[in-house]
Amino acid sequence: MSGSGDIRAVIPAPRSSPENDPPEQDQDQQSQQSEQDREDPKGSEEDPRGHPRWITPAAVAAVLVLILGGAGLLFRAGQLSDTPAAANHALTDTEATTRVIGEVSSALTKVFSYSPAQTGTTRQAARELLAGKAARQYGELFGQVEKRAAEQKLTLTTHVVRAGVTRLTDRGAHLLVFLDQVAERRGKTPVTSAAQLSVTAELHEGRWQIVDITSR
Repeated sequence: MSGSGDIRAVIPAPRSSPENDPPEQDQDQQSQQSEQDREDPKGSEEDPRGHPRWITPAAVAAVLVLILGGAGLLFRAGQLSDTPAAANHALTDTEATTRVIGEVSSALTKVFSYSPAQTGTTRQAARELLAGKAARQYGELFGQVEKRAAEQKLTLTTHVVRAGVTRLTDRGAHLLVFLDQVAERRGKTPVTSAAQLSVTAELHEGRWQIVDITSR
């Protein structure tokens, strides 16, 4: 014999005998139970404690997951409102972004454009439009620029091709600026070159001033 299934096959079930017949009372109870089963074949909707059968531990867990998930979303929303990205007005304030691009672009055009006869105008513009580190560096270099412009009859014209604000707050801005510069010497063909700058500007008395310029 190879297994329990084979055992059932070879051992016949005991035949009924009068001694094995259930008492009449038990037969009545079984009959009543059978009638109840026919009336309600799916069983009662409530368990013996009076709770609906559909409220299972799994259902309770699912509800908790939904509640905790909603709380998690609210918590993350609160975090996002406190992140640096939320304070970056370049993402939301179109008017302020357009203004800082315009003022910084105009300032770069003025301080990086000069001619032999108008270097004084360029220097004065730099005093008004630059501050901090940018003003110090510009002042140190512009003496050499004036000398070269006079000796070589050099005229430099700068155009802002494109500018974008990477970060903007109530007091400061960071920009990426692309320039085209045309250098002209008397009697020679003009030479055009491109430049890419990282610019930091700060708001002083309602006007944007450039405080740092880095060539990229």
